[in-house]
Amino acid sequence: MRIGVPKETKTLEGRVALVPAAAGDLVKRGHEVWIEKDAGIKSGFKDEQYTQLGVKIAPDAAALYEKGELIVKVKEPIAGDLLHLRKDHLLFCYLHLAAEPKLTRELLDIGLTGVAFETVELPNGDLPLLAPMSVIAGKIAVQVGTHLLHQPQGGKGKLLGGLPSTERGKVVVFGAGKAGSASAQLAAAGGSNVVVFEMRQDRMDEMMRLGNNVTALYPYADVVAREVASADLVVGAVLVTGAKAPHVMNREMLKGMEAGSVLVDISIDQGGCFETSRPTTWKEPTYVEEGVTHFCVTNMPGAVPQTSSQAICAAILPWVNKLASGSDWRNNPALVRGINVEGGRIVHPALQDMKV
Repeated sequence: MRIGVPKETKTLEGRVALVPAAAGDLVKRGHEVWIEKDAGIKSGFKDEQYTQLGVKIAPDAAALYEKGELIVKVKEPIAGDLLHLRKDHLLFCYLHLAAEPKLTRELLDIGLTGVAFETVELPNGDLPLLAPMSVIAGKIAVQVGTHLLHQPQGGKGKLLGGLPSTERGKVVVFGAGKAGSASAQLAAAGGSNVVVFEMRQDRMDEMMRLGNNVTALYPYADVVAREVASADLVVGAVLVTGAKAPHVMNREMLKGMEAGSVLVDISIDQGGCFETSRPTTWKEPTYVEEGVTHFCVTNMPGAVPQTSSQAICAAILPWVNKLASGSDWRNNPALVRGINVEGGRIVHPALQDMKV
């Protein structure tokens, strides 16, 4: 099969879907792999590293999409990409369509088959292609939040970990999946007092084992309001597979927070889990509501493309192999669950009620 890897076009996105070694493995399996010129540069991979392994370079996006049958990219297609996508393309990338009715309509009009990384689901409910980027986003959430609490950034001027004679900072995390647990681990390791809201008992147990400075609670509304009011940093990491994220914090709760506090919404790809969240980019990453700094960048792992590209490639390569093997991939339940749109129809159950 002809596999095409385009250059990512989202604002300040540095990742590439296939690193040279992975692309080379696909060539050895008999596939024809094309990558757009300089697609790997921001991740630290030069075109020569690809061509040495038999990968072919397309001079621009138009040529890349023309050559490819299976299009493998990282982020959802945007305006420039949509110009080149065709009905016969099999698109494999993050889509997050629950928060993107306009994009959904455009993909339906094209008529292609779109398999989303975030909805490839194993029988036990695990999401193997979402997991690595969730972990990275969880870590970045705390790193960014720590920085935004600095007074020169408009923050309250608090050091999260504290030190003798000062109070520890407080971090509240919604959700103890891959992203939320990564946030909680990093915040706890840095010395913060951490409160994690979670509904599953097994995940609560896991959070409590992180240390004596971590508390796991069920998200009763009054308890959420109480804990958020005294938080310095709040991280949203709530996920319903394929669906729009539920709101776990409303504006009234936000008003109870101290000015200069910070909210980081990892769930923004799926619409955001805070009432006051709206998508931002790495170029203009923050805004202020009710005195609280909001960070809602929709491609958080794109800031560390060397790490992220290696991680996502290792996760997706076995699935790229399956998709490139021909129609046999339709016998794979996990990949079939990953189909969001096909032939002008919405396929994934979580998207069935979308208005597009």
